[in-house]
Amino acid sequence: MNNTRLDMHRLAAMDAAQATRLLHRVREETLAGRTPPIAPRRVIDASWKRMVRLGLDPDQGTSTVLLQRDELEERRRTTVLGEVMRTLSTMLAGIADASMQIMVVTDEQGRVLWREGNLSVLRQANGICLEEGAAWSEHTAGTNAVGTALAMGRAVQVHSAEHYVHTLHNWTCAAAPVHDPRDQRLLGIVDVSGPASGFHPSTLALVGSVAQLAEAEMRDRHLRSIERLRSVAAPILCRVGGRAVAVDGHGWTAAVTGMAPVDRIALPKSFRAGRTWLPSLGMCAVEPLPGGWLLRVEDETGAGAAQGAEAASRVVLDLSRPRRWSVAVSGPAGSWTQELSPRHAELLYVLALHRDGRTAAELAEDVFGDRTRTVTVRAEMSRVRRNLASVLAHRPYRFSEEVEVEVVAPDHPADLLPHSTAPAVRSARLGHA
Repeated sequence: MNNTRLDMHRLAAMDAAQATRLLHRVREETLAGRTPPIAPRRVIDASWKRMVRLGLDPDQGTSTVLLQRDELEERRRTTVLGEVMRTLSTMLAGIADASMQIMVVTDEQGRVLWREGNLSVLRQANGICLEEGAAWSEHTAGTNAVGTALAMGRAVQVHSAEHYVHTLHNWTCAAAPVHDPRDQRLLGIVDVSGPASGFHPSTLALVGSVAQLAEAEMRDRHLRSIERLRSVAAPILCRVGGRAVAVDGHGWTAAVTGMAPVDRIALPKSFRAGRTWLPSLGMCAVEPLPGGWLLRVEDETGAGAAQGAEAASRVVLDLSRPRRWSVAVSGPAGSWTQELSPRHAELLYVLALHRDGRTAAELAEDVFGDRTRTVTVRAEMSRVRRNLASVLAHRPYRFSEEVEVEVVAPDHPADLLPHSTAPAVRSARLGHA
């Protein structure tokens, strides 16, 4: 067999015993530093390398200290995932039960919040600590669908000996991340797991589709809440002089007067009534509304404008975490932090590397490997600058000269934006940045 890479569909077409032997040999040879008969899939190979760097023992078990019942219930109560559990159960748990598998839902840390499915498999899952309150991040359980989907930020299937810890070699699992459509924050993972004999490559597509369905339901809920806020805010804005906008708790606009409408306004994490400076508006008077906030923009010719002009002096781009990236802006007027989408994290990282700036064509080459994709770059940079206009200049795109920029990178270069295929990021992972 030539040294190509494993393919899940080819694997499924093989005799089960032969496929199992092949996977075990690939794992054994790869972890021993030898050339296997066929290369592991890239997502698995990258995860195994992370496990080696962590010093994780492939012969360890998967048991963890479970969450206390009150903490488990608190996490269930406070996660938005609880709103879509009925959908997840209806769409996935029944299928999992019928196919001798179970559905598992975790939070953004990989802690199991709920599980449903085949009773026999649930009992087997107890034996590997795949139970409510258990931790299933890669740091705890090695390469597995839940943990690796968390690390990569995308749907992942892990079968048999692709698991790093040998305790899991009799299992197959497919998992997909679920994001909050309001701010793209990772909420958790939905997973289907079961005995390896139940492996089928189509399970990954099923899980991914159900995760997207859950996100669509949350999006509909959000739109309905915006409509409710608009009905409250519209008559108030009719009486407000000057510029004002009504937003929900995540900054999404419900109604506006005296200014051009925008989809969303970046709000600081600690947001309360009073006077506050916002990067996209300047100094604002903030008043509570049912389901959101009323932001009255103060006169730009007054003290607020002077404060806004010197509001940003330092930017910290935090890429140290495997799946949650953020930018923090601070200055005399205060500070605020915004979580970043994968694409915006890539763009800001490239601009942090090139303080002299990048043209749209250069950014297209850095991020897509294609200098012609300038329209996409300009659209993405327009979105980035909505909230970072005070620290980002353009023509070329760059961080303002007077702003100090710090990049907080992961401990190992190979863990930098692990989802990214951008040439600039891949080069940095290899230490060539």
